[in-house]
Amino acid sequence: MAANLSWATLGKASDLRQRIFFTIGILIIYRLGTYIPVPGIDGTALRQFMDQAQQGIGGMLNMFTGGAISRMAIFTLGIMPYISASIIVQLLAAMIPTLQQLKKEGEQGRKKINQYTRYFTVALATFQSYGLAMSMQGQGLAHEPGFFFVASCMITLVGGAMLLMWMGEQITARGIGNGISLIIFVGIVAEIPKALAKFFESGRSGALSTPVILGVIVMVILVMAFVVFMERALRKIHIQYPRRQVGMKVYDGGSSHLPVKVNPAGVIPAIFASSLLLLPTTIATFSGGSTNPVLSFLSAQLGYGQPLHLVFLAAMIVFFAYFYTSNVSFKVDEVAENLKNQNGFIPGIRPGKKTEEYLEYVVNRILVLGSAYLALVCLLPEILISRLSIPFYFGGTSVLIVVSVTMDTIQQVQSHLLAHQYEGLIEKSQLRGKKRSGASKAPARR
Repeated sequence: MAANLSWATLGKASDLRQRIFFTIGILIIYRLGTYIPVPGIDGTALRQFMDQAQQGIGGMLNMFTGGAISRMAIFTLGIMPYISASIIVQLLAAMIPTLQQLKKEGEQGRKKINQYTRYFTVALATFQSYGLAMSMQGQGLAHEPGFFFVASCMITLVGGAMLLMWMGEQITARGIGNGISLIIFVGIVAEIPKALAKFFESGRSGALSTPVILGVIVMVILVMAFVVFMERALRKIHIQYPRRQVGMKVYDGGSSHLPVKVNPAGVIPAIFASSLLLLPTTIATFSGGSTNPVLSFLSAQLGYGQPLHLVFLAAMIVFFAYFYTSNVSFKVDEVAENLKNQNGFIPGIRPGKKTEEYLEYVVNRILVLGSAYLALVCLLPEILISRLSIPFYFGGTSVLIVVSVTMDTIQQVQSHLLAHQYEGLIEKSQLRGKKRSGASKAPARR
């Protein structure tokens, strides 16, 4: 993929350069925001508390927030409230007829659904910020506990979450790549050097043996290669176009193929599943789970590497792989309708409803492999890492996010470069056409 990138073409594509610089600028602002602390936090007490919480689900929280939660920064909630709100709205859209009708109304309906998603994001962020503020106050992490600390903490955290949501939408609309995925990607990549230093320090001190260190490195490389292979894997469905007559000429029918990825949903199911698991355990981590039996159960059973955590993670990954594919990334009814409008058909399958049923059958069978691949990549490294106390950044979820987002961003850059090359060819052909028309003159009559 990267071999097809031309630096010369990239230098000429001014629109693409602007998109890349815009994306980098937004991501720099995001990283700066992860170092601006919430007002009223006791830094010394926070560091001591996070050193203990890093061994549990706190390490997972820190990975998805780019280290913001360990510093209790304004972006502590990260992008998770927006992701959770998106899940809720999409689930409701599949069940409520009014929202289903909005999805069919095109751009206006999409804007209305996005507005509902923002409302849910504010509600979830308010709930989570209140829980975090009360938990931090109970843990003695506030300089001056009281109403003003809780209010200032909630306003700062909710404002940070909404700003981060807006930044992600701006990257998607005016930048390059998927804004939400890129924000999570940058948060993980920014913390990898510190995780590597800690990992090799454990080997130097004797906490981890040399074979274990080498085995983890090999495991990460194999997981990355497996992710690249599976993300590029396609199932090609043959499409045939009939003969057509234009005037007195008869044109032969062409043939093409409909590519269906083994994993049409990409990295979204893993992000959705992880965000839902982090939602209840965020409060459990900061409350310590010592007073409330429900929080104590959540902290103990849904902790990183626990059997119940792994079961829920695998089940939600499989569920969201099917749900996101059928509702967002590959809608079989729309694909079948487009084929019918273009006079295309699958050999042996009637256009319309039969084509839709066939596509649904094929996609569901492919997703058995795709969802199993996602669950395998996310679970197996997590089990090994939880047993060996290795940093979370070497887990399957983080590797899957980093590799998938990188591939998706490179593909978008290639698409922009290809479009720019086509525009250049069209401009050249138009200029040549003008020169020829100007040069060829009719012979003068004698």
